[in-house]
Amino acid sequence: MEKNKRWPVFGPAPVTFVLIFVMIFADFFGGDIVPFDQWMQQFSSSQVEEETPPQSPLARLVRGKDRRKLETTGFACDVAEHSIVCLADLPVRINTKNNITVYDSSSHKVQEETSVKPYALQKDKYLLQYITPVRIVHGDNQPPVCQYNHEVPAVIFSSGISGNIFHEFNDILIPLFITTKHFQSRVFIILEDYDPSFVAKYRKIFSRMSSYEVMNPAANRSVHCFPGMILGLKYHDNLALNPSDIPGGYSIHDFRLFLGETYGLKFTHVSQIRRPTLMFISREKTRKILNEDEMITMMKELGFRVIVATAEEARNVNKFANTVNSCSVLVGAHGAGLTNELFLSAGAVMVQVEPLGLEWAAAKYYGNPAPGMHVHYLRYLIEPEESSLTELYGRHHSVITDPESVYAKGYREVRAVYLDQQDVRVNIVRFRKTILQALKLVKNASLTR
Repeated sequence: MEKNKRWPVFGPAPVTFVLIFVMIFADFFGGDIVPFDQWMQQFSSSQVEEETPPQSPLARLVRGKDRRKLETTGFACDVAEHSIVCLADLPVRINTKNNITVYDSSSHKVQEETSVKPYALQKDKYLLQYITPVRIVHGDNQPPVCQYNHEVPAVIFSSGISGNIFHEFNDILIPLFITTKHFQSRVFIILEDYDPSFVAKYRKIFSRMSSYEVMNPAANRSVHCFPGMILGLKYHDNLALNPSDIPGGYSIHDFRLFLGETYGLKFTHVSQIRRPTLMFISREKTRKILNEDEMITMMKELGFRVIVATAEEARNVNKFANTVNSCSVLVGAHGAGLTNELFLSAGAVMVQVEPLGLEWAAAKYYGNPAPGMHVHYLRYLIEPEESSLTELYGRHHSVITDPESVYAKGYREVRAVYLDQQDVRVNIVRFRKTILQALKLVKNASLTR
């Protein structure tokens, strides 16, 4: 009988030789040059950081010494640059009678307490002031008696300042996906600072992330027993997921697929949209486009079917997601409405009108994430003459000529001037070139598909 074939096993030396050869080959033919010592450092660290795959789904949310602590004590916290996530891989009792208090069953000889504000953006001190803290009590020999028992771990987080679609997705829904997707809906959501309109707005997402109704702890006011707990949500970056970061393996592509399945989005690639369709996001309060009627007329003349979207229409996410998905191009001034790029099909175009003083924010929050979504990004940086601030302050005022001097005064001053006071009157001749570029990208996507 033929013996089982065995694959050759190579040690680290041949592998290192092959990698060095590939580096030299790439360098010779003009590839990007990476210093050898940096490359070797990356190679070494990737070997050192390799860990045995965790047995518990909770353990995927910590690494290194934090994972070892979770495995030995049953409790650990991942404290990262942006977020804090605390885990209990042991029975906990959660009392919702007076805010939320968690009692873990760890064997602390002395009672200790930890307090965490369960919001993904820990660096945002402005938002954190509105988040209710959750107490974790370790080593209490007389915790309250259980009134309800559950078979899945609890996940506790705050709804924060809901009502702004950027913060709803960036600070809550994407971090929730990152933190709990691998549990396959087997978690029980407890929403601190519960907002019923927020839960209703995203009911479809919550129903896919958890098989249970979202709990309002203020209305519940009882003691629940869970086999484990997640307190807080993991954050990666603005409208982004990093596959190499905790818990590993998820990208923005995965989240967009999830949205497509959740809302039944019809188009996966812009080439499937027969007629070039453009959505223009109309702002009604701040950063308004003062001559939007002229813009819309120009867009129609170029051959687009134009959909004008208002904030009121966007509140119905179930319907609005499909409307955005049916569009080839999304156009709007810098603001939360551009978060809807999440629903665009691959190959579509997002055009952002960048008001004065907001170039960095435009790139950081909406422009930089677009390529990861396979969405083309075009920026239209306005001239001083297109900003209402020029009329308000004068062409040679520091607000116009030196935005850094305004930034030096702090966020409140920046917000008051560049976000709240500024409107835009677009130069139609200049902007037409940007829309023509968007149209070309859409047509090329259809030809090369």
